[in-house]
Amino acid sequence: MYYQQKNLFVSGTDGYHTYRIPALVRSNDGTILAFCEGRKFGGGDAGHIDLLLKRSFDGGDTWTDHQVVVYGNGDTSGNPAPVVDQLTGKVWLLFCRNLGDGHESLICQGKAPRTVWLTSSKDDGATWLEPEEITDEVKLANWTWYATGPCHGIQLRSGRLVIPCDHMVGVDLDRKTDPYHSHVLYSDDHGRRWQIGGSAQNGTNECAVVETVDGLLYLNSRNYVGEKCRVGSWSHNKGDSFQEGCWEEELIEPVCQASLIRYTEEILSNRNRILFSNPASMNGERMTIRISYDECQTWSNGKVLHAGPAAYSDLCLDAEQRICCLYERGETDPYETISFDQFDLGWLTGGADRLRP
Repeated sequence: MYYQQKNLFVSGTDGYHTYRIPALVRSNDGTILAFCEGRKFGGGDAGHIDLLLKRSFDGGDTWTDHQVVVYGNGDTSGNPAPVVDQLTGKVWLLFCRNLGDGHESLICQGKAPRTVWLTSSKDDGATWLEPEEITDEVKLANWTWYATGPCHGIQLRSGRLVIPCDHMVGVDLDRKTDPYHSHVLYSDDHGRRWQIGGSAQNGTNECAVVETVDGLLYLNSRNYVGEKCRVGSWSHNKGDSFQEGCWEEELIEPVCQASLIRYTEEILSNRNRILFSNPASMNGERMTIRISYDECQTWSNGKVLHAGPAAYSDLCLDAEQRICCLYERGETDPYETISFDQFDLGWLTGGADRLRP
């Protein structure tokens, strides 16, 4: 059984007050790309925020120094949502921008802009194209708040790229009453053009998505109404629309972001497995990894990576099929570090489950 932990980003070091909002992918060549927001002068969601990246070429054992993918230049560049096109090898990165003093409350009142941007890399993240604004293509005129990810997107068997997102509809221009919805963006031409897909029910927000073995999309969302548990929504048309969601009572949450990833398929391995990560508590603690063996119908009790304060996370698999979790954690505050934990299935299940050909 295998397990290791590394603190990739430590708040208060390397010129940044706080590191937040992790996102994680592995390239076709095996490079692991760990993104986050570098919050320059404070821990808040607005202000001078850069999008940062560290890369590992040896499966997570060693890492490059951070590089700035997108400079905030006094404003906010955040909510990284990377996706790897397995057919072209290109890494796409969608993200959002707002003014440094454009706090979410002002955006929801229609008094400050929130825009959507796109960049890409052909060399495993070493260099990136100049960001291109795509707001007009992916944000409706009556949407105020908008967020890409924050977490990885996926590529469907059809080749479609899908990015989980969320938005607020400006009905009253009031953050307390206007409806929140999870939604997805998709591209059917390898990232050149992006379109708005389906939305989930009111009260959903940050979300993650996975494709099931029978071709459905399962959208798992942060929930602002009802019980403190996740909301699951299903799409039968590759994300063009989603059915009314249901409470995922097994997946308790403190109203926080979470992550999903396909681990194995029975046709290639011995079982279907999907992984889920979130702080499995109502008070922002206990970063936990769960397994579903029945395509997101039920979930294991899971294993706790960190019992103390924890928040956002993202998942990927390394080239040896070890599980990687990039997540916010601390001893007294969840935003002290962004940690990279790596482990195998035997460690996750206490030896009860192992990969077999």
